[in-house]
Amino acid sequence: MTGLRESFQAHLEALKACRACPEVEPPPVAVGVAGARIMLMGQAPGPKERDTGRPFVFTAGTTLFRWFSRIGVDEESFRERVHMSAMIRCFPGKLPGRQGDRKPSRKEMELCETHWGAEMRMLRPDLVLLVGKLAIERFIPHRLLDDVVGRTFTVEREGFGFTAVPLPHPSGLNRWIQTDHGKALLGEALNLIAAHPAWHSTFPRQPESIPNVGKI
Repeated sequence: MTGLRESFQAHLEALKACRACPEVEPPPVAVGVAGARIMLMGQAPGPKERDTGRPFVFTAGTTLFRWFSRIGVDEESFRERVHMSAMIRCFPGKLPGRQGDRKPSRKEMELCETHWGAEMRMLRPDLVLLVGKLAIERFIPHRLLDDVVGRTFTVEREGFGFTAVPLPHPSGLNRWIQTDHGKALLGEALNLIAAHPAWHSTFPRQPESIPNVGKI
């Protein structure tokens, strides 16, 4: 494990120094958990994440961690034990004259794939949480959220297999999570996460059986 920690820390230091994408707003958000059995793949940091150097620290993070609290895990425990990555690690910037952040370009995501791909190879996680459409589409053939949230998928990537559980993006701009149908599917997804062996091994104090959370 010592060797993994050293390699992982060296990877994060190299990531922090990355300036490969000229149109994004660095520095990269580069934190990690060496030895994590669970990996979360998000979309891209926002300005608050860029400034603090931590993923999911603003309103979307409040919603995300509220979801996980429904299956018995608080934010601090999650951050300590789950590796949180993203499709790109720098803030893409705001949409000119519009609400919301700019969608990362294909080239930016291809360049940043070298970083999260290396993290996957080092960690070989058993469970990967795909948060938001960009992350979901990279691992699962493009479908509507209705088709993927509330289900598990076996994915082969970076030379190994893992369970992927798609989740909607917790942004306040996401109307899907405010619908009754979306809430129901989100509840099903959280139950699947809570039932996975990697969740139990990562959070061993969780009860053997967690009641169905239903709508969130």
